[in-house]
This record gives sequence, structure tokens and C-alpha cells, in this order.
Amino acid sequence: MAQSLEIKPIGIVVGGRAEPTDDHWGETAIIRLNPDFPVEVVQGLEEFSHLLVVWHFHQASPGDVALHARSPRNDPKWPATGTFVHRNHRRPNQLAQSFPRLLKVDGLDLHVTDLDAIDGSPVFDLAPYFKEMGPRGEVREPRWPGEMLKNYWDNPQN
Repeated sequence: MAQSLEIKPIGIVVGGRAEPTDDHWGETAIIRLNPDFPVEVVQGLEEFSHLLVVWHFHQASPGDVALHARSPRNDPKWPATGTFVHRNHRRPNQLAQSFPRLLKVDGLDLHVTDLDAIDGSPVFDLAPYFKEMGPRGEVREPRWPGEMLKNYWDNPQN
């Protein structure tokens, strides 16, 4: 087994949604980076349309971890799949990654939309999204994620 790693947040999500829900994540939010960082840490970031953001499901507890197969969203119309097939807080380290659109860089505040983290979520890492480092070849997945996530980004406020 590999050694453990202690990491500290580099920032926090400010605004956007206050409570986690399954769908309708189209709000805007701010990723507020650590004020001790020099502003140069984001120099050039405004040239990119999207970010890769690693954040923590901070409202989850270790008791939420589920190391077994279950139907996504507990809906029996979808097949039971293992912990690492889901993208929710029931994973061992309760970390997530998102690919929000970068709207504006204002000092150490990164204004984004389509970030599926809630207000107060600690951010552990971020980088610009490079399409050249995205998946190579055909992307394959079963039908159920598309069915389950058809309203994921719809913002009912728009």
C-alpha cells in the first residue's frame, strides 16, 4: 500500500450553490485562492476557457463511503456498479474533479460557471484544461450516465 499524503487546500469555493443536489448545476461561483499566494500564480490563466479543479466533498463524512456495488442514485433502472464507477461523495478520499468554464480572473478570484462544488468546498488543485491532454481515441460509456445526467447542467434559474 502506498504512503498517505497530507495536502492543504489552495482555495475555497465562494458562492454558487449552498446545498448539494443531483442536477441543475449551471450557476456561477468564485474559486478564491489562498490570499498568501502571489497574484503571479494565475498569470496567463485568463487565456483558457476551462479549468480542471480538484475539490473535496466537505459536507460528507467518512461514514458516507460505500465500498460496494449499487445502482446510481439508488435507481434500480440502472445497473449496480462499483464505488469507482460513481462520481459522488461515497468514494474513499471524497475528492472530486470538475471542468468549469473560466469566466474571468480577478486577482486571486477565479469566476467560473458549471462547477459542481458547493459554497465552502475546499479546492486542492487546479490547472487549465488542455484539450491535447484530454482523452485520446473514442470515448466509450454505457447508456445510463447520459440518461442519469441529462439535466445535470440545466440551470432552472435561466
